[in-house]
Amino acid sequence: MNTTHDVIIIGGSYAGLSAAMSLGRSLRKVLIIDGNNPCNRQTPHSHNFITQDGETPAAIAAKAKEQVLQYETVQFYEGLATEMNSENGFRVITNKADQFSAERIILATGITDQMPQIPGFAECWGISVIHCPYCHGYEQVGKPTGILANGDRAYHYAQMLNHLTDSLHIFTNGPANFTQDQLSKLRQYGIGITEEPVKSIAHENGQLSAIAFTNGASHTLEAIYSSPAFEQAAIVQQLGCTLNEHGLIQIDEQLETSVPGVYACGDNSHMRSVAIATASGSKVGALVNFSIINERF
Repeated sequence: MNTTHDVIIIGGSYAGLSAAMSLGRSLRKVLIIDGNNPCNRQTPHSHNFITQDGETPAAIAAKAKEQVLQYETVQFYEGLATEMNSENGFRVITNKADQFSAERIILATGITDQMPQIPGFAECWGISVIHCPYCHGYEQVGKPTGILANGDRAYHYAQMLNHLTDSLHIFTNGPANFTQDQLSKLRQYGIGITEEPVKSIAHENGQLSAIAFTNGASHTLEAIYSSPAFEQAAIVQQLGCTLNEHGLIQIDEQLETSVPGVYACGDNSHMRSVAIATASGSKVGALVNFSIINERF
């Protein structure tokens, strides 16, 4: 395997593979470094991605990888990027102590969800505890649906979900934090609020059946929307990339981060969606290619 490349892409899921295809078709020497641990590994079906609607995330990624590696200048390395320095370009060191260098870095690292300490939540994540109405909402139409959130986040979910089901309930897992206007609107649409702390989520193989509370009560459900906290990859933190107010990597119009020569695409810097990750990867590949052209031509 070559150790010197034009571009190293850290992360080999939808965004990273899309970036590699743009660059490979431009004959750039590309290395993709990937740890094979995507955030949607439990999700049974991917939706809202034209031509791939209903396919499994793993199948989409496998087909993409197969197609991308047809380009002779693209290589794939299974491992984790653990260290990086920027002396005379970029040098990346992996968890296997291998070293690679490149002129540009693309961070397609995704994000790592921080699951709340609620038994059953992690097991249902991506299956029946879900985050996005566009990705999952159609499959839950008409079902008893919960929102596990509080304040503005819960209210936003209520706005998005109210027309998808007649059985919608908010669980704040503690004292509710809504404005009077928000409370008035929720009452107007018959959306209930339960403040009791959540004890656990009952499920079978990730398909939830009820949410249970510390006072012994429970509520029957078939789907819960929630947005758990997340962390950026360690390599992002090590590089010192500036994050925005939402915790995402701050990028400019060229998708470049606050660190010159380092670009970002996918869930780490955009709205969380397979289609958007794919589009941002394709775009960053083209932009990075042109940055190399501008430097050399």
